[in-house]
Amino acid sequence: MSASTTWRTVIRSSSILSLALVGDALIYAVLPVHAETFGINLIWVGVLLSANRFARVLAYGWIARLGQRFGLRKLCIAALLTAIVSTAMYGLTTGAAALLVARVLWGLAFAGLLLVTLGYAVHDRSRVGARLGWSRTIIHVGPIVALVAGAWLTGLLGPRTVFVWLAVLTATAVPLALSLPADRTGSEAPTSTRSLGRPTRIDLLFALQGFGVDGVFAVSITLLLAQELPLDLAVMSGASLLAVRHVCDAVGAPLFGSGGDRYGAGRVLVVSMTCTAVGFLGIASGFTIAGALLMLVFRSALTVLGPAVVVRQIPVTQPVIGDLARMHAWRDVGAAVGPLATGVLLTVTSPELLHGVMAVLVTVGMLAWAHSQRRRARA
Repeated sequence: MSASTTWRTVIRSSSILSLALVGDALIYAVLPVHAETFGINLIWVGVLLSANRFARVLAYGWIARLGQRFGLRKLCIAALLTAIVSTAMYGLTTGAAALLVARVLWGLAFAGLLLVTLGYAVHDRSRVGARLGWSRTIIHVGPIVALVAGAWLTGLLGPRTVFVWLAVLTATAVPLALSLPADRTGSEAPTSTRSLGRPTRIDLLFALQGFGVDGVFAVSITLLLAQELPLDLAVMSGASLLAVRHVCDAVGAPLFGSGGDRYGAGRVLVVSMTCTAVGFLGIASGFTIAGALLMLVFRSALTVLGPAVVVRQIPVTQPVIGDLARMHAWRDVGAAVGPLATGVLLTVTSPELLHGVMAVLVTVGMLAWAHSQRRRARA
């Protein structure tokens, strides 16, 4: 594919995932406050909102094999149709069993669509950082729109009917999927696409990020703010900071990606992870808002520069989808375990201490990875 064709393909595949994400983004805001309408209790809310991540952890490997065997276009079409069914099920079914099926289907759909966008973005490795960055920006448009307009639409259409219409919106991506170029990413039998193969140090950095941001930070940020603000204001501020994650990813991803192309993905990654650790430390030290904003801005760097670093270490003649699948599987392990572990740990310790521990872990993980890169360069 030519450079212009590659860019068009990146835009199309990223737009497909963006449209598919609208239902998932809104379910996090709607399900906890309308649990009875969906026929479940609050215990099941937590189970359902984490089920998709566990499904992804188990599925990345074999989905990567399907992508290598049948090509990214066919994988995209299958995953998109699965996403449409999943979003429609939120509105057309009730009860824990049916919603659990819908969340598992979404996990499979997201894994497939994510690998498709990554596969197309890294096809031309000359400017892989910029392509990954702009891909992330496009992907986050859907969730941002869903969160901004979701409350109004839910009040207008109802908490279940809104998802039927969101499924229709996601279905508008079908022509985009059909227009993608046929592509085969590698051999019929990749050497390894196990979801949870032995993690590399960059994989462990991904897992730490998922644990810290989606676990420690997401679960405890409102508790921290409630120590300084009235409860209603703390809830609003916490929700705003969580929404800022999408905005930071949308704005920061292309900047970090282009910076990685120009100055070296490894160098920019070290600076970004250092700032992420400082952000966690700021939260632990009482500078909650400033620390949170610093951490959220620079966390977006890893989502772009991590894949860029991995891709550039693999010969162009070898497929990369298996390595990218393993990396995101470990990220989802951290993101799935993080909320569960944080809930337990908060019963015996403070959120400030947890953020301080995360600052140490991120620093140690970054130094360990940097050391491995120096040894690799000397070899």
